[in-house]
Amino acid sequence: MDFFDLLTMIGGLALFLYGMHLLGEGLSRASGGRMEKILEKMTYSKWRAVLLGAGVTAIIQSSSATTVMVVGFVNSGMMKLSQAIGIIMGANVGTTITSWILSLTGIESGSFLMQLLKPSAFSQIFAMIGVILLLFSGKEKHKNAATILIGFAVLMIGMDTMSAAVKPLADVPEFTNLLLLFSSPVPGMIAGIILTAVIQSSSASVGILQALCATGAVSYSTAVPIILGQNIGTCVTALLSSVGTSRNAKRAAIVHLYFNLIGTVVFMAVFYLLNAAVEFGFMQDAARPYGIAVVHTIFNIFATCLLLPFSDLLEKLAYLTIREESGESAEIRYIDEDVKALDSRFINNPALAMEQCRKVISHMGDTVQESCRKATGLLEGYTREAVESVQQMEKDVDRYEDVIGTYLLKLTGKDLSERDSRTLTLYLHCIGDFERISDHAAGIAIACSRMADKEQSFSAKAQEELSILSGAVMRMVERSKRIFQEENGDFIYETEALRVVIDTLGVQIRKRHVKRLRKGKCTIELGFLLSDIVTGYERIAAHCAQIAVSAVQVREEDSMEMHGYHMEKGTEAFQKLYEGLQQEYILP
Repeated sequence: MDFFDLLTMIGGLALFLYGMHLLGEGLSRASGGRMEKILEKMTYSKWRAVLLGAGVTAIIQSSSATTVMVVGFVNSGMMKLSQAIGIIMGANVGTTITSWILSLTGIESGSFLMQLLKPSAFSQIFAMIGVILLLFSGKEKHKNAATILIGFAVLMIGMDTMSAAVKPLADVPEFTNLLLLFSSPVPGMIAGIILTAVIQSSSASVGILQALCATGAVSYSTAVPIILGQNIGTCVTALLSSVGTSRNAKRAAIVHLYFNLIGTVVFMAVFYLLNAAVEFGFMQDAARPYGIAVVHTIFNIFATCLLLPFSDLLEKLAYLTIREESGESAEIRYIDEDVKALDSRFINNPALAMEQCRKVISHMGDTVQESCRKATGLLEGYTREAVESVQQMEKDVDRYEDVIGTYLLKLTGKDLSERDSRTLTLYLHCIGDFERISDHAAGIAIACSRMADKEQSFSAKAQEELSILSGAVMRMVERSKRIFQEENGDFIYETEALRVVIDTLGVQIRKRHVKRLRKGKCTIELGFLLSDIVTGYERIAAHCAQIAVSAVQVREEDSMEMHGYHMEKGTEAFQKLYEGLQQEYILP
């Protein structure tokens, strides 16, 4: 093997690693966050958790990505540690699919049909189809498909290049002697750990081992301990991702390490004891790519079947390793839990990050709705505690806006799909609208507080009119929040009709108040306060309408302008809806 063969091998390795990255990225973008949603909605069945973990990893082609994702879920509080264990075990099984795909390069048959199964035969076609889609199609789903096809082709070309480059090593005595050192269990395992820890991908390190099989100098006695070490080395990625996370997230990463460590120790003990007793004849045979895939799969299935029944013990072991600090409070404000949900690990997966943002904005909406409910309730029964609660919620909403806005701005630097880019812009509008609603709710609370301090109150008539207006406003707040949370446009025209009703009520209440003022039934000071409250209600309604429209735009393929909904005012259906609401919220 000369210098140029070495360069070819390095180039092949670079193509192999880049192809694996490209393939995983394309699959992740194509999933649009659906894989992550499945993980998040995990059931409490251990075996179903394993199957889902295996399925998701097989699709996104990376156990490291799945495990890091799970660490993020545990850190954000969306998933319990007990749920994460099954998914982590399943991820180890799912990652074996890559080695089976790569093993196709070892097909050695003259049959035309068998040759067609070799990746070198169809990866070139995949590359051409991918390039055509990338160059001549502007659709997002076509670009994702192109990335997947090109990534697979580059991966396979890199694999073939590596295999061809390392073949001359079979005639190099130094290389053969080096491999003999790794035929012992412990040195071989350490070599596998180091290789995988460096490139941070067990799939890639197994692929490299399969490429070395082309030399014919790698025996199964060398390959087996290296494969076992590779499974331990892949834990480095999850351990690194857990730095700076919650204790539970660190425990999830530790569980991954313990699973592979214990599984490796038990498997090695059983395997080498049996080998000593019956002496496996294949151990000195030259390893083949499909043989590497078989060993890799058997180990991971063995470890999962062995340790899944003892997952509770693994969880306890993780708790013993990472203990609770003395005096650590178990009670955390809900907003702190939401802040954890916006985990920095999700930044590299924009679809998942956007889904996390949607959930946190939904919680922000819940806080805003509660703030409005308490603020409007002050008109009927004033308490100082309620005012302080509204003011605290206003501060919470301000913090929500700051945290979510900062997180969304971090996402702008990523390669977002067209839908995610549009959604990000709309989410920024929504958090601004929610924050303004909480400001107006706090303004209403302050107006009520001023009246209470001066021991003033509205007349019975004004109180009744404001109560009707409050009912319409709270209905609009609930509807707009529901539209956002469910991304369901069923109530979009109702919110627009409610806005018109609220504007009409505002005009009527002001006119009635002027009449009472002229008759001396109300003071000028109370008139200003009433006007402030009515104005606050009208502005809340306006922001609710903007949230509703933005939320519906999120699910649309092509973003709509605001007037696209307002134009519906002229239809008979809208008029009927408006008249019905007008009768429901009519002033006495």
